[in-house]
Amino acid sequence: MTEMATVSAKIEKSKKEEMEQLGISPSDIIKKAVDEAIREKKRERLIREMNEVGKLVRHIPKESWVQAIRESRDER
Repeated sequence: MTEMATVSAKIEKSKKEEMEQLGISPSDIIKKAVDEAIREKKRERLIREMNEVGKLVRHIPKESWVQAIRESRDER
């Protein structure tokens, strides 16, 4: 079983009461929001890293790519 940690947040009392009336679980909302925030940050980091790699790759001449592909095919 996954080890859990407790996270708390302060919200307006009226919102808490409304959530209770509507049967909304704060725990479920927080879990979903955390999952989404993590997913979004990982996506942003991946895009930044891909852009950095793209900048480096642009400086490699086309001929070098062609040669590397040919050598790779010849190894098979």
